[in-house]
Amino acid sequence: MALTELAASHALEQGQLVHVRDRHWVVADVDVSTLPVDELAAHRRDPQHLVRLISVEDDGSADELGVLWEVEPGAAVLETATLPEPQVGRFDELLTLAAFLDAVRWGAVTSADPRALQAPFHWGIEIEDYQLDPVVRALRMPRVNLLVADDVGIGKTIEAGLVIQELLLRHRARTVMIVCPASLCLEWRSEMMEKFGLEFQVVDAAALRDLRRTRGIAANPFKISPRVIVSIDWLKRSRAMGLLREVLPPDAHSYPRRFDLLFIDEVRQCAPPGRGHYATPSQRTEAVREIAPHFEHRLFISATPHNGYPESFTALLALLGPQRFAPGVVPKPDTLASAVVRRLKSDIKNPTAPPACPNAASSPSRWTTPRTRSRSTPS
Repeated sequence: MALTELAASHALEQGQLVHVRDRHWVVADVDVSTLPVDELAAHRRDPQHLVRLISVEDDGSADELGVLWEVEPGAAVLETATLPEPQVGRFDELLTLAAFLDAVRWGAVTSADPRALQAPFHWGIEIEDYQLDPVVRALRMPRVNLLVADDVGIGKTIEAGLVIQELLLRHRARTVMIVCPASLCLEWRSEMMEKFGLEFQVVDAAALRDLRRTRGIAANPFKISPRVIVSIDWLKRSRAMGLLREVLPPDAHSYPRRFDLLFIDEVRQCAPPGRGHYATPSQRTEAVREIAPHFEHRLFISATPHNGYPESFTALLALLGPQRFAPGVVPKPDTLASAVVRRLKSDIKNPTAPPACPNAASSPSRWTTPRTRSRSTPS
């Protein structure tokens, strides 16, 4: 049905999906013109409609557009999916009905049942049972604040990808920012696309120049791309922080949050380097501390989050969850166990044996007791 026909019949409503200017939009608001109708206009005697649209494209999720419905060329309303119409005297086969009910059940259980994981069925590699533990832990949290500190080789990349994809599938997250070392930006983009089918945009100085060539000098990548990858050393610079301050509200505790999920790889690089008595925040620490309150969920990973100084580790935990942790304050074992996943290869190979690693649930003192002279990470 043509757009003008819908406008004339007053069928246009909020939430409808439309196609305008070769892009897909959702109708956010419809205003009817209060001007008197031109009786001499032969082509249009109905009042015009001013429609405000919000983009649903991946590269323009924050874009808005206002159009005059009746004069917008090539615009059309897209049909929405509906349930099949019942037919009198005709019944489907039992297997067809069962398949339909299964489809409805799986579509509803995604957000209702935390035990029914969807992410393992939306990627192309084999996973191990133990790699599902972080995503199950994350789903149990009303607001994800999780530090995955598994040993090297266990698969923290896969575990983090599972958490990200599960939150996206359950509509608990839409915007995601991955912060990692500069050398890993392209690798993370490739991993998320090849293994999870998620497209991320790497944001750096070169990407910013290209964006402003195509979209104007005022274009902001954090307004356009819902899923971005940023290096920690570019993020801490004044230029990147200035772009983020353009989109962040002045009140860090305002709700809803401006972004959904903050994921930091090698988060130990963001922890202040403690020296046994205090932890001096670095530029990386200050950058993460400023943006973290604007994210609904926080997921940190690092094989070695503890450098031997409890001041540094408690400051790192405060970045993860400032409501539960504070710099310089030794956390309670149960609080630490709820926020940290720590396993070694020996635990995976022999799961029935007592845990020998400095697990948050088994021996939290190893995480918070300073070492004499060693600055090596726990193993």
